[in-house]
Amino acid sequence: MVNMPVSHGHFRNYYVVPDAEFRSMSGILENPLLHNRKYVFSDRHDAGKQLGVLVKTLPSVHGSVVLAIPAGGVPVGREIAAALGSRLSLAIVRKIQIPGNPEAGFGAVSWDGQVLINEGLRAVLGLSDADIETAIERTKKNVHERIVRFTHGRALPKMSGKSVILADDGLASGFTMMAAVKSVRPLSPSRIIVAVPTASATSAELVSRNVDQVVCLNVRTSRQFAVADAYRQWYDLDDREVVHELTDMEL
Repeated sequence: MVNMPVSHGHFRNYYVVPDAEFRSMSGILENPLLHNRKYVFSDRHDAGKQLGVLVKTLPSVHGSVVLAIPAGGVPVGREIAAALGSRLSLAIVRKIQIPGNPEAGFGAVSWDGQVLINEGLRAVLGLSDADIETAIERTKKNVHERIVRFTHGRALPKMSGKSVILADDGLASGFTMMAAVKSVRPLSPSRIIVAVPTASATSAELVSRNVDQVVCLNVRTSRQFAVADAYRQWYDLDDREVVHELTDMEL
């Protein structure tokens, strides 16, 4: 795996970049210097710091609530919250695993029990109703366990009238993020902003149609997409590391 250099000047040092160095299309704000590139972030914290600089330039983000999707979204969300001086909380969402393929999902379950199914993929997979129900119940149990482990039952902060920033380490299909959006919307935020370091162009477009703004530094249009390809150092965070990330943050 080759580490590709990133030539985006002073932005590497987390200073505010002139607006001309970014572009916004269809509700997606990206850094064109990172378009279609790989290995542009050293790790999730680096990505979150760079993302935090850009999010901070948006209007009316003071006092925002930052919701990070565990596990990989927690380091990213932590850095965004630090940049804004905002409160960090968790949007606990889990993908519904495809039977026999735990790395892939055909939907997602949110912390409030809402279920979002990728109906197109479900049809292609030919899953029975029993298969789907079993997978959903297993995912709901996992979501509940994570709520207890990571938040100890503490309620989400009030979001009515506030900007809510949903953060993750990337968008592949976008369905996990869409499930989070679906659960946040009834809480009456003034705006919903999705902030991710990297995304496929199709998932960024899907999500952008359902929120006020998508902020994504590294949009990629290739047919094959992996979130991990945006990072020079990549591994799956375990629960212990998530808890460590949260120890000195207000939840």
